[in-house]
Amino acid sequence: MKVTVIGCSPAWPNSGGAQSGYLVEGPGRLLLDCGPGVLARLRNGDSWPHVDAIAITHFHLDHWGDLVPWTFGAAFGPGHDVEPPELWLPPGGSGRIRAFGGQLGFAGQLEDAFRLHEYHGETTFDAAGFEVTATQLAHYDELTFGLRVSDGERTLAYSGDTGPTPRLAELARGADLFLCEATLDDPEPAERGHLTAGEAADAFHLSGARRMIVIHRPEELPLDSGLELAYDGLTTEV
Repeated sequence: MKVTVIGCSPAWPNSGGAQSGYLVEGPGRLLLDCGPGVLARLRNGDSWPHVDAIAITHFHLDHWGDLVPWTFGAAFGPGHDVEPPELWLPPGGSGRIRAFGGQLGFAGQLEDAFRLHEYHGETTFDAAGFEVTATQLAHYDELTFGLRVSDGERTLAYSGDTGPTPRLAELARGADLFLCEATLDDPEPAERGHLTAGEAADAFHLSGARRMIVIHRPEELPLDSGLELAYDGLTTEV
């Protein structure tokens, strides 16, 4: 299993950075989230991305925003003759993205660009040849899921966005690689929808995962030298 960080910026982009997008390659090509800047990066060296499936963790814009230009490129641009990928959305996501499309003018292109599906919490679905299990996490009032991806031999756990919850360690239980967000410096802001680096490390140790890479980290916040930090373009074998 090969994992490439397409973009790992938080809700505001790091300088020159793309927002959330992680490409997993093995039996097929699976993109986890598709935030602003991800589509342009995927087009480097290819006229249009060839992915088998996209899975979206939640509907905050930094995790799905590039699905909008994807629809236009698939309808009118170089993606017109490319097989549309499956698009896996959280429960109720099909109606939600169609509603956004009606407001923003891309509803008519959705069915040409993607094959829409919805997943459900604590269940496993097949995407791009991988087994993917969705676990509901805690991210403000937004319905949000972490995703566990397996090819039968290796397992990747992806936190998406989350505040502290025991479910996070369960998501990453025994995983070969844990991509875990650590957006915050202050452990006690008024609202909790994200983790500090210390909380991410605690979840990692509780999970028994083999390796953790910190994602969704603002470049303004330093990270302890004992923790591994993602960067756009990082590629690793799991």
